[in-house]
Amino acid sequence: MIKINLRKIKLSDKNYFAKWWRDKELLKLTSGILKVISDQEVDKYFQVILENKNDYNFRMIADREVIGHISLVKRRNNWHETQIVIGEKKYWDKGIGSRAINILVRKAKKIGISNIYLEVRPTNLRAIRAYEQCRFQKVKIVKYPKNKYLPETLRMELKI
Repeated sequence: MIKINLRKIKLSDKNYFAKWWRDKELLKLTSGILKVISDQEVDKYFQVILENKNDYNFRMIADREVIGHISLVKRRNNWHETQIVIGEKKYWDKGIGSRAINILVRKAKKIGISNIYLEVRPTNLRAIRAYEQCRFQKVKIVKYPKNKYLPETLRMELKI
C-alpha cells in the first residue's frame, strides 16, 4: 500500500504548484480557468500561501514523492474550507485523495476544528465519491452566475 503523509508546504514546493496550476486537465476539474498564469503570478500566489498564518496548507507525499496539495482555509462562522489537488495523475483512482482527507480531518480535530466544508464541480464524480467516503454530506448547489468558468458547485459538509 502507498504510504501517504501531509507535510507543511515550503518554498521548494513552488515548482510543483507551478506545474499543477498550468495543467489544463487539472484546471478543467477545479477552477475551469484555462488561462496560463505567469511566473510572477505563481510567485505572488505561492508567497500568499507561505505567509498565511490562519490557514493550513500541506503538500501530499506518496512514497516520498510530492503528488499534490491539501488545505484548510478559515472561513466565517467557525467553518474551514478544504481543497485538494492530486497533481500527479499516476496517483489518481488509487484512493489517495480519501486517505489524505482522512489524515487532514484527524489533524483538524486535534487542533479544535469541527466544521469543514468543500465545494466541488458537480460533474467531478470521482471527487464526490472520495468526499462521501470521508463522510462529507451533500448540502446544496451553490450558484456563481458571474463566474463563466464555474457557474455552480456542490457544497459538501463534515461536522467532526
